[in-house]
Amino acid sequence: MIKYLKRGKDVQVRADDDAKVRATVEGIIKDVEARGDAAVRDYSKQFDNWDPADFRLSADAVEKARKSLSAREIEDIAFAQKQVRNFAQIQRDSMKDVEAETYPGVVLGHRNIPMDAVGCYIPGGKYPLLASAHMSVLTAKVAGVKRVVATAPPYQGAPHPAIVTAMAMAGADEILVLGGVQAVVAMAVGTQSIAPVDMLVGPGNMYVAEAKRQLYGRVGIDLFAGPTETLVIADDSADAEMCAVDLLGQAEHGPTSPAILLTTSEQLARDTLAEIERQLKVLPTAAIAAVSWADYGEVIVCDTQEEMLKKANELAFEHVQVLTRDPDYFLAHMTNYGALFLGPRTNVSFGDKVIGTNHTLPTNRNARYTGGLWVGKFLKTCTYQKVLTDEASALMGEYCSRLCHMENFAGHGEQANLRVRRYGTRADVPWYQPVPALS
Repeated sequence: MIKYLKRGKDVQVRADDDAKVRATVEGIIKDVEARGDAAVRDYSKQFDNWDPADFRLSADAVEKARKSLSAREIEDIAFAQKQVRNFAQIQRDSMKDVEAETYPGVVLGHRNIPMDAVGCYIPGGKYPLLASAHMSVLTAKVAGVKRVVATAPPYQGAPHPAIVTAMAMAGADEILVLGGVQAVVAMAVGTQSIAPVDMLVGPGNMYVAEAKRQLYGRVGIDLFAGPTETLVIADDSADAEMCAVDLLGQAEHGPTSPAILLTTSEQLARDTLAEIERQLKVLPTAAIAAVSWADYGEVIVCDTQEEMLKKANELAFEHVQVLTRDPDYFLAHMTNYGALFLGPRTNVSFGDKVIGTNHTLPTNRNARYTGGLWVGKFLKTCTYQKVLTDEASALMGEYCSRLCHMENFAGHGEQANLRVRRYGTRADVPWYQPVPALS
């Protein structure tokens, strides 16, 4: 039996909030479509108080940003990017082009083709998330994308030097200092000064996530990624301090970030509630984390490990931290999650910043049908076919003709019939009934 010691906002309240966001984003998209650069500039001034001569950074400006960092900061960025690049390359190497003779004279295959142009959004409002540059720009480049546009909002009235440096080190071809809905719309639809891209990737706040949702179809997107979510699964082998740290470590992302403790130990649940209140008194980002925890935090007590598994799959959360005696049980049996963090030695922050897996992950239960951003998201797996012999063409034509007849597709059938007439004989396919040529 499931018992809630704490619940978050009512579902209907969340739905009302979402409706307001949808309306705002729809208006901005229409305005940018109509007025292009002028609209982008107006929104940049309105939301970020940012009105530069050019939103695109010059090579000199990028170099200036790099020189403003210490050698240690650059080394740390390089270390993180090496881990991300290594794992992305392992993923890319696992994806093979294939070609096989699947029937005598019939050759089928597929190629993994990189997209031509991708736009990467790097959040930078409250927190300068330079790690998102590694996750998006670098992964796109490992996949072989020709043109990668990277954009981030200004931070405290200027380009954030670490974000700009991370973008450049990751291989961005164009770097913009532009944030919010106006940035993703500009990249998607194009303006007088920004050429459109084929796909949008990267995390963002609820407005950026909604903009990507509304633009999907006009461009591709990586996934529907809204405010971050974290689920801590724990039994009585875990301790309250670690549970509280791992919950608040993600709640600080923003005031709408859900954080849930799922446990078989009511004692641990109550101890964690108390520990969270203690930590909120000293956490530097408590002003944000406290709101998120109050409105979206939950504590759920289950009777058994199996009950926790069922609830975790139902929640389908973005991040799942497993603090149990046997974390591999959840690796073997969980099916709905963005990323798993198994055991006390790892945590979501490692995945967010440095360890090498991608931190752009599905939220809002979208983990039921998709994984997170990875090198394969930037590749189109496109098939091809070759028929090498007359006999194979005639034989495939015979089967195809009859199947088309069952579907009443006369034009499709004639494509097949033409190949049978041209490449086949009664000796080849004695049961063929000739179809007259179209006059």
